[in-house]
Amino acid sequence: MTQHNAPRILTTTVGSYPVPDWLAALPSEQALIDATRVVFDLQRQAGIDLPTDGELYRFDVNHPDTNGMIEYFVHKFGGVRGGVGRSDTVAFRAKSEMRFRSKPAAVVTGPITEGSLNLPEDCARAAGVSGGPFKFTLTSPYMLARTLLDEHYRDFSRLTLAIADALAAQVGDLNCACVQVDEANIPGNPSDGPLAAEAINRVLDAVRVEKAVHFCFGNYGGQTIQKGMWAGLISFLNSLHTDHLVLELAHRPSSDLDALKELNPRIGIGLGVVDIKVNHVETPDEIARAIERAEKVIGADRVRYVHPDCGFWMLKRSIADRKIAALVQGRDLYLARKG
Repeated sequence: MTQHNAPRILTTTVGSYPVPDWLAALPSEQALIDATRVVFDLQRQAGIDLPTDGELYRFDVNHPDTNGMIEYFVHKFGGVRGGVGRSDTVAFRAKSEMRFRSKPAAVVTGPITEGSLNLPEDCARAAGVSGGPFKFTLTSPYMLARTLLDEHYRDFSRLTLAIADALAAQVGDLNCACVQVDEANIPGNPSDGPLAAEAINRVLDAVRVEKAVHFCFGNYGGQTIQKGMWAGLISFLNSLHTDHLVLELAHRPSSDLDALKELNPRIGIGLGVVDIKVNHVETPDEIARAIERAEKVIGADRVRYVHPDCGFWMLKRSIADRKIAALVQGRDLYLARKG
């Protein structure tokens, strides 16, 4: 995203926003549009340079641990059965890498197709009330594949790439300033880096606007679920066809910043400076100092965006709104100190 007179470091949000109580109580298409307008307006009033739509249409009350972001995609794919039975659950629980989920999101019974998924329509709804440039998000094909019980391909690589192709068929028609692919599983499974990169790149290569990839170590019921370090993912990150990364760093060890020095200079760095797993609202000074620490390690020209570690869906709106405001104030304070 390029703008005349834009700050050197831009602010953005990652994706989700807490569902307003009035939308949950009386959901309708018009209420969804109104709520999306509110989400955009509060971010713009706070000074966020690249806001997101809040992903309110993806929320599912039946999936309070993950806000329904997985089911929103996989239940719309063709070749997938949403109903999960006892034997499906037993088979899925044998997958050790997904022990934090009690059952699969769905069962793959045939070739994956776009089905009823319509991301361009979702993006167009947001564009109608966005009030300016915005970022549209979608979940990584690797992460989606991890949540499924595969009774058709019986080959994880084929399943992952089939999902990538279904998503890639739609992203070229997204009317937004930036498309972000979200991945929260590969940080704990770095050995799958080549497959995840191939799948994510199939999606990114079809995007016609600015490209971003968000990585975190999980936010399942407000808890981190993946163990790992950014140092083990650098070669994977360097292989992505992205313009910038959106990285969880607010409560990570200092060694993670050292590892980011090895990122290819063509890839801009998005720096997580707001912790979304705690209710503490960062002060502008805390955020400014976090940016300062990062730039001392990775270089002043490398930080392109600052943002929260992940989406805000699990927090109260009052806390999320204050964190959003502090993010902008902290960025402004840091740039003012730098002169």
